[in-house]
Amino acid sequence: MEVAYETSRLLLTVFQQKDLDATKHFWGDAYVMEYSGGATPHEKLSQVLEGYEKCHQEKGLSVYAVTEKSTGKVIGAAGFNISDSVEKIELIYHFSKPSWGKGFATEAAKACIEIAKRLQHVELIYASADPHNLDSTKILEKIGFKFIEMRWFEDTNQNEPYYEYLVRK
Repeated sequence: MEVAYETSRLLLTVFQQKDLDATKHFWGDAYVMEYSGGATPHEKLSQVLEGYEKCHQEKGLSVYAVTEKSTGKVIGAAGFNISDSVEKIELIYHFSKPSWGKGFATEAAKACIEIAKRLQHVELIYASADPHNLDSTKILEKIGFKFIEMRWFEDTNQNEPYYEYLVRK
């Protein structure tokens, strides 16, 4: 298990196939993913994990498994979707419903910022959230993201609040 970052309560690790069952409780859960384009079919989750593991190997950044230290259970995912380059990356986080309201998403998102800061080539982190997902926008604002504008997103087919965090100028 490759640890990307450790906080007082959480471990962020590179996803492995052993994490597959846990991902069904966040990415595979329609209720959890209601504001994020819907659940990923369970039969596709293995490919998702492979993709994130490969991304970490090739780019040095990825989306990571978030494990609660006290239980040893993977409770969510947090990290970066990388499209064109690692200079501008998208922060995402998703957690199983029993983990909501405990500050885990905020803690993991802060950890992700620290991961990005360690890499010299990351300049900007951006994020968006469904306009109805006020908890997610509160997290972004709490950890220092600045609201830029409402922006249209093709993948969700809607206008969403768009935020940025400047890592370096």
